[in-house]
Amino acid sequence: MAVNSWSRIQISELCDVIVDCVNKTAPSLDYETPFKMIRTANIKKGRINLDGCRSVSKETYEKWTRRATVDEGDVLLTREAPMGEIGLVNFQETVFLGQRIMQYRANPNKLDSDYLLYAFLSPDLQYQFKRHNNSGSTVSHIKVPDCSKFEISLPSLIEQKKISKVLRDLDKKIELNNKINAELEAMAKLIYDYWFVQFDFPDANGKPYKSSGGKMVYNKELKREIPDGWGVDIINNIIEVKDGTHDSPKAKESGYPLITSKHLKLEGLDFENANLISKEDYKNVNKRSKVDTGDILFSMIGSIGEIYKVDEKNINFAIKNVALYKSSKKPEYINFIYTFLKSYDMQRYMGNVTSGSIQKFIGLGALRNMPILVNDDVIMKFVKTTEYLFQKKTLIKLENQELTKLRDWLLPMLMNGQVTVKDT
Repeated sequence: MAVNSWSRIQISELCDVIVDCVNKTAPSLDYETPFKMIRTANIKKGRINLDGCRSVSKETYEKWTRRATVDEGDVLLTREAPMGEIGLVNFQETVFLGQRIMQYRANPNKLDSDYLLYAFLSPDLQYQFKRHNNSGSTVSHIKVPDCSKFEISLPSLIEQKKISKVLRDLDKKIELNNKINAELEAMAKLIYDYWFVQFDFPDANGKPYKSSGGKMVYNKELKREIPDGWGVDIINNIIEVKDGTHDSPKAKESGYPLITSKHLKLEGLDFENANLISKEDYKNVNKRSKVDTGDILFSMIGSIGEIYKVDEKNINFAIKNVALYKSSKKPEYINFIYTFLKSYDMQRYMGNVTSGSIQKFIGLGALRNMPILVNDDVIMKFVKTTEYLFQKKTLIKLENQELTKLRDWLLPMLMNGQVTVKDT
């Protein structure tokens, strides 16, 4: 079907509900109730994350939902802070909307909810959001009346559902893979905790060391008991620790991504929201901190302690305010170091060395001088035991990156009719 055979329809003609629900901020007091407030921060890239939602009393919920309640299938648009983020209500929790969020409920006889979601995520609608941006304001935002004026290309309802199914199936596969990887990481962490926190690693007889009466000795540096014969060293003596630039290279229209703390995600680096820098700046940053496959990135400022293991083969980005644990000095230790950086010991250490009152940060010296337990035999057994988990996790992560590229390529092509879905 050619794109020019699809009508352009204003969104107000296709939805039963378009409403800016409530102009209220999140309550300062969090109640133990099922009535959760969705805020703009909970909406990103087509998904709604209910983690961190504030709950209110039943009385407040009923008062604030007099204009509209939120139902499964509704599509949400953030008008401001940030502008243009989209989410689909695909759950049955009792929720309501905070300020600066528009709610769209598709007329099921005219518009498929999933199709509306992907239409809003498409470059076409993202451009319209920017076009309706109130440029006279300091903060980018869309006025409520303009939120009914967006136009979408509309094939038949049957065709809409075919298109949305293709994209939804890709998203479901990506989401499933992310859950599998979270479970794989949790399994590796469980083994790490069992061996290096509880010290119940397998002894010479295959029994749990500490529980079977293994000798423990007091360590003055760590101020606690550790297995007899184990050593303590600083991490920079085991694996080289560097950091990225602390300057702010000028952003360019094209160039190389500059990865900061906020771009480190478990599922992959967020290149989409990273600034691009010139080739010259890219080379200058990499003189200090070139990233290679197998290295570990660690956020040093803001959301401290976000960690990302670089499994990508082709690396064309630089880093800023991010620590870099180089694998070249001890490549066989890299999965152990990765798990250690997520451990209780690391969290406790950061609590003592983190600085800053307004914006928290941790210095390179503190990261280099982090004490770490050392027993090469046990560490290498841990590496061998968890090798499959990390290999599987890497394969899934790289698969998701390819699936995401495919979805992002298909999305505009399907939404404007350049690619069609054939019946099977």
